[in-house]
Amino acid sequence: MELRPSVKEIPGPKAKKVIEEHHKYMATTTNDPNEYFLVIEKAEGVYWIDVDGNVILDFSSGIGVMNVGLRNPKVIEAIKKQLDLVLHAAGTDYYNPYQVELAKKLAEIAPGDVERKVFLSNSGTEADEAALKIAKWSTNRKMFIAFIGAFHGRTHGTMSLTASKPVQRSRMFPTMPGVEHVPYPNPYRNPWHIDGYEHPDELVNRVIEYIEEYLFEHYVPAEEVAGIFFEPIQGEGGYVVPPKNFFKELKKLADKHGILLIDDEVQMGMGRTGKMWAIEHFDVVPDIVTVAKALGGGIPIGATIFRKDLDFGVSGVHSNTFGGNAVAAAAALAVIEELQNGLIENAQKLEPLFRERLEEMKEKYEIIGDVRGLGLAWGVEFVKDRKTKEYATKERNEIVVEALKRGLALLGCGKSAIRLIPPLIISEEEAKIGLDIFEEAIKVVSEKYGYKIH
Repeated sequence: MELRPSVKEIPGPKAKKVIEEHHKYMATTTNDPNEYFLVIEKAEGVYWIDVDGNVILDFSSGIGVMNVGLRNPKVIEAIKKQLDLVLHAAGTDYYNPYQVELAKKLAEIAPGDVERKVFLSNSGTEADEAALKIAKWSTNRKMFIAFIGAFHGRTHGTMSLTASKPVQRSRMFPTMPGVEHVPYPNPYRNPWHIDGYEHPDELVNRVIEYIEEYLFEHYVPAEEVAGIFFEPIQGEGGYVVPPKNFFKELKKLADKHGILLIDDEVQMGMGRTGKMWAIEHFDVVPDIVTVAKALGGGIPIGATIFRKDLDFGVSGVHSNTFGGNAVAAAAALAVIEELQNGLIENAQKLEPLFRERLEEMKEKYEIIGDVRGLGLAWGVEFVKDRKTKEYATKERNEIVVEALKRGLALLGCGKSAIRLIPPLIISEEEAKIGLDIFEEAIKVVSEKYGYKIH
């Protein structure tokens, strides 16, 4: 059966009941019944089907998880096969071949021609926690640098690196000491008000100068910094793409002071940007790479991939129980195979369509301040005024709602941006349908609030 977006009433009566009971029994997290009122019952291809039978085209990939599709047949086949063998094989005490096979594959596909080892975990935040410990252990240094706008997780260590929204740290002080944040080279918004699209080198130089001349010269001893955590493209912070030469300059700085580069690919890895790893767009080889989300095709799994010489080498310094679970490992191997069999190329193929359509929308709708992205990772930032760049957060939220009412699932990011991240299996026709719904939602909200439409 060929699906198309189809909405009768959303949220419908069944969905309303689930939402009500969710907020009665479930801990408060990031659910918003006024904005993300989708109650998913099943999925097929690039479509969610809710409990009331509404069919929703997915431009969220389950928060960046379902890159190979919402129910990829190859992944399901691998999971079913594994269920007949073993579910959990305690791979950090005993041994099992499934973990080893996955670790070999991850070491093989990791960026750069470097011998690597792998620590398997259950999520992105765990992968980053492992990276913190690997960096501390291997360098015997205790401090870190991260970027304003970063998102690296919500556990206590990774929360210290995260600097996306104040609510993520609310009432959580003290966080892990020793983390200093610096401006990310956001071409659209930065403390120096530099147009990073017109003057990328100037923006990059300012960020490097800030680290070198302000942090290191005034209060952060460079010789005590273990690593610099970064996202090649900031995710929760707004899908921000830095200037092309930024990471080369950052690597020069890191190498000068013996600092590790720690590349968080949790949201941008696994083919999302048209390459297996987003850092490959910037021609830099990091020392440590973290990945999760899309790695398991819907099964929770994370991985920390690191230079072999950085290994703990001492039993018991770090471990876990469920990391690299046999079913998750089987799913991850199937995901990687699917990505290598054409899905990454599909992201490359569809990039020009997204770029062209979104740039056209920017020209047409004054409410759009910026468009940025690579592959099938796109951010559209909404502003009240293009000169002042005042955030249009309320309008952004209403665009998400209007799109969902018309059969398109979107997610916000940053203070007033929307991310467009469909599964990599999406066809050109489905992409066009989603972009049409997105534009219709922008038009409705623009007309409601009196924004100019050219």
